[in-house]
Amino acid sequence: MDGSIAAPIPDLAPWSQQTLKAPISCVGVGVHSGKRVKLTFRPAAIDHGIVFRRTDLGMEIPARFDRVVDTRLATVIADGEARISTVEHVMAALAGCGIDNAVVEVDGPEPPILDGSAAPFVFLLDCAGMVAQEAQRGTIEILKPVRVSDGDAFAELRPAIPGMPGLAMALSIDFPAAAIGRQALSLHVTTASFRAELSHARTFALMREIEQLRAAGLALGGSLDNAVVVDEARVLNPAGLRMPDEFVRHKLLDAVGDLALAGSAIHGRFVAHRSGHTLNQRLLQALFANRAAWREVEPAQLSLAAE
Repeated sequence: MDGSIAAPIPDLAPWSQQTLKAPISCVGVGVHSGKRVKLTFRPAAIDHGIVFRRTDLGMEIPARFDRVVDTRLATVIADGEARISTVEHVMAALAGCGIDNAVVEVDGPEPPILDGSAAPFVFLLDCAGMVAQEAQRGTIEILKPVRVSDGDAFAELRPAIPGMPGLAMALSIDFPAAAIGRQALSLHVTTASFRAELSHARTFALMREIEQLRAAGLALGGSLDNAVVVDEARVLNPAGLRMPDEFVRHKLLDAVGDLALAGSAIHGRFVAHRSGHTLNQRLLQALFANRAAWREVEPAQLSLAAE
């Protein structure tokens, strides 16, 4: 399987770093805790990156792959005892909108799940507005293939398609539940198409697993309002799916958020089958463990190389 999904860099321009014009907040329910939580996006300085701040603990956690401590049900980052779960939808929205520098404040252990997609976060970022900063955006160029696998599941980063700045992505999934089944997607994504094609795709769960999760104290805030629930061949949500292949689109959305933990935009190709948070995280670890497989450049250098 191969394909092309261009990186969620705003239509490949501007190449300047970007932050928010103003703070903006929302309140919702944490999908695992079931508790009310407030999230605030705040502007940040050049080269600050994305940093999560636990306002209830007075601690900050950089949104980076080397701060990931758990990937079983969501991507969880931590600094000592301070943890923030389910960061992938927030990270996908920030990457999809081209935000390089921001503080994400939360007053609990996870952001609000809202409708289970990245679209509400994109709406908030649009309302706050974005501003270019006087520094170039760093880019990680993939020089050699890097691959991780688990059985027949795999995730791989490859050098970019010649002449295509950004990240190309292709993903396939295969679930035993008939309502999901086998789905595959390869897309060329600019900021506009990230919003239209991926941002609205919601997280999903299998009905038979929900009881087990709740018995373990998880998914306490999950509902048909913030997740697609599948019972074998049936989708239980009264309004059904937002698009026929919403499941693979959400998996791609998750991958955009997970790969954003690289700390810079990636110039290369992501190709995967049945990949999730764990393989996505292992892929970033394998990439940065192999210094010959990547280099950091400015986007303008990539465009010159592609001409």
